[in-house]
Amino acid sequence: MNTVHVNGLDLAYERRGRGEVLVLLHGFPLEHGIWDPLVPLLEADFDLLLPDLRGFGASQGSQPGFGIPGYVADLAGLLDQQGIERAFIAGHSMGGFVAAAFSAAHPDRVGGLALVAAQVGLDSPEKLASRQAVVARVRAEGVTPVVESMPPLLSSDPAVQNQLSEIIQRQSARAVLGGLEAMIARGDYTPALPGFDFPLVLICGLADPIIAPERFREMRALARRAWLVELEGVGHMPMMEAPPETAGALKRFLDG
Repeated sequence: MNTVHVNGLDLAYERRGRGEVLVLLHGFPLEHGIWDPLVPLLEADFDLLLPDLRGFGASQGSQPGFGIPGYVADLAGLLDQQGIERAFIAGHSMGGFVAAAFSAAHPDRVGGLALVAAQVGLDSPEKLASRQAVVARVRAEGVTPVVESMPPLLSSDPAVQNQLSEIIQRQSARAVLGGLEAMIARGDYTPALPGFDFPLVLICGLADPIIAPERFREMRALARRAWLVELEGVGHMPMMEAPPETAGALKRFLDG
């Protein structure tokens, strides 16, 4: 892992491959290693930048309250430090919120946006209440409730669930709280979609219990240029459950 000092924090990242820069942003409450199955499938075509978001993985954390704009500022600073003016940005789950927010704030720096098991709208009242309940439990019990509850929601594959349990167990309660509070307070990025003058790749697991396929179809209808890839039998972790199909979808960026 490499580190770079951005916004007063040491952010960890890996950089692999060659070609156009493709940033892969992990979801909640994970780290950049979820993308490992895709690296050998993409590194011949893309210069892959894989950061750990603030507080997750090997990146230094901060007190909660920075929100999605904090993650966006970190990404902008990381790109600046790497001398990258423009990149394709792919975000998984919470990383999709970050990718969409970055695209809205810095459209001139985005060659294309991919939302991998991610959507850009606001939570339903029920989902919002669920996130708030998890915040209370993490404050009281640490990450254990998340370790126990999240993996079955993310994938039905026992092997993937075991990998996810190990990853989540490594995360700090402070990072988990920061991510939860950022998602609770986030804005609605749906109005930005029609204005994006770059390709949008949407990757949807049809067995995902977290985001319904209809959300992806709605986003495709709003965007100027969008590809929707629907994966049968895949849940919330396409990069781990269906690496070849997910890599193939991201290569759509090369079609212009």
